[in-house]
This record gives sequence, structure tokens and C-alpha cells, in this order.
Amino acid sequence: MRSRRTVIVLTNTLTRTRIAIDNCGNANTHVQKVSVEDTTPPVFDNKPADITVECDAVPVAEVVTAQDNCDLDVDVTYNEIKTDGNCPDSYTLTRTWIAIDNCGNATTHVQKVSVDDTTPPVFDNKPVDITVECSEVPQPEVVTAQDNCDLDVQVTFNEIKTNGSCPDYYTLTRTWIAIDNCGNASTHVQR
Repeated sequence: MRSRRTVIVLTNTLTRTRIAIDNCGNANTHVQKVSVEDTTPPVFDNKPADITVECDAVPVAEVVTAQDNCDLDVDVTYNEIKTDGNCPDSYTLTRTWIAIDNCGNATTHVQKVSVDDTTPPVFDNKPVDITVECSEVPQPEVVTAQDNCDLDVQVTFNEIKTNGSCPDYYTLTRTWIAIDNCGNASTHVQR
């Protein structure tokens, strides 16, 4: 008895035909249809967790990969949306990765990156308290400041004169205030 096997693949169906033939040419045929489906979505290899960071420490988006039960290579797409907060250096990044297999099964992962600015500016120079003769009162120094997020920090200046026991005896209270874009402030006082 001879046996012959044929496999035909039609889209998502395997058709297996088996024919058994005896020495006299009598034949018997059996057809098996195997329906093949892919209903399982891909699984991410790594999923970045939600984080909160300072505005000068925002990490780049991770490279996220995925595996699938049927496909060797899974495409992972990435998208990022920025949502403004209550100041220029406070916002939320919504990072979305979508893994899709060849049959359209999809898995989505979303990471929220909350970006804050809680660090006040730092003065570059801070005038020290001094005592001088009335004829040697110096002009106020130009004070500057740096910030971890803002390139240009505005420094305001104020001076208050407090009279002493005579017209040429007094105290000057000089105040510099550096404020960043999110309202974080540093103050320095010279007397």
C-alpha cells in the first residue's frame, strides 16, 4: 500500500490531504483542515515606569522591545506628548509605545514623566556685609545667578536706608532676589 501526503496553505488554513492507495489502485482520501489564528498580542520585554524628575534631569525615552508568539520581529512604535504645567519648566511627558504583530494584535504601554522645577537659582556672587566711612560708600554690585533650568535668570535689586544717630551714620540694606521661570527664588542681603 502506498501513501501520499499533500499540504496546502490557504491564507490562515492548512489543508492536509492524505491518500492511501492499495496495489490494485483502490484509494481512500482523508482531508484535514487546520485553521490557524493569531489572537495573542505581543509582550513587552521592558516597560519604563512612571517617574518624577527635575527639569534638568529628563531622561531620553528608553528603547522598548517586544516578543510575539508567532512573529520573529515585532514593530514597536513610539509617540511622546508634552502637556504644559503651571510654569514653563513644569510639564508632563506622556510616552506611549505600541507593539503590533503581523495580525494586528497590539499591546500598549504608557509612561508618565512628571517634570518639575523645585530648585531655586544660585547666586554667582554674593556681596559680603561691610562697614565703611560715609565718604566711601560703594555702588551696589551687579549680582548674577544661575538656574538648573533657565538660561537667563532675572535678578532684582532693592536698597533701604535706615537712619542712625546722625545724618552721616546709617545702614544700607541691599537685597538681591533671583527668581526662575517657576517662581523659585533665592534672596541675598548685604548690610
